[in-house]
Amino acid sequence: MAKATGLAPELHEYLMAHRTPDDTLLESLREETRERLGGRAIMQVAPEQGTFLRMLTASICATRAVEIGTFTGYSAISIARGLAEGGRLLCCDISEEFTAVAQRYFEKAGLADRIELRIGPAAETLRALPDEPQFDFAFIDADKVGYRTYYEEILLRLRVGGLIAIDNVLWSGAVIDDADMSENTVAIRELNDFVAGDERVDSVMLAISDGLTLVRKR
Repeated sequence: MAKATGLAPELHEYLMAHRTPDDTLLESLREETRERLGGRAIMQVAPEQGTFLRMLTASICATRAVEIGTFTGYSAISIARGLAEGGRLLCCDISEEFTAVAQRYFEKAGLADRIELRIGPAAETLRALPDEPQFDFAFIDADKVGYRTYYEEILLRLRVGGLIAIDNVLWSGAVIDDADMSENTVAIRELNDFVAGDERVDSVMLAISDGLTLVRKR
């Protein structure tokens, strides 16, 4: 029997039906994102990723988290809901248009007091923070060329045993297409190779949605 199972649409529907379902707020956010942004809504994380992010955050009793790339807020709400009591999430994004939607839903979800949104280049936001461990959990889902920079800046500020989740690491399969030398593909491919050999961490790449690498700081 094969150790990996390809997901036909029908099997993916089965997978989606066997997880804790979204509440009406998250369903509403997904619907509004589709209606407002059309094809750009693909930047929103998959529903099963949201569930997984919440469970990861809760499983390590995270109180301090950072997200690079917030979009309309689905992943941020998922992470914030998994934080321990008194937890805080720092969200970094460059789009006021997208995050205006996110902020409305942070309010609706009762999470505005635990989510801080900073608009501007994420690398600058991270570098303005003290060079010491202050995060338990991080999620990277922004411009692909910046992934390596975000990884390094976050790892510096991540506690031992803390987790980083990196999205889109399979890049629709382009990472194994040697003919694809586009900037984003090369950036993801190089990061994947680097993380796999990084002796500062333990890592595993998971076939969730478009690929998710989970990193644990040693």
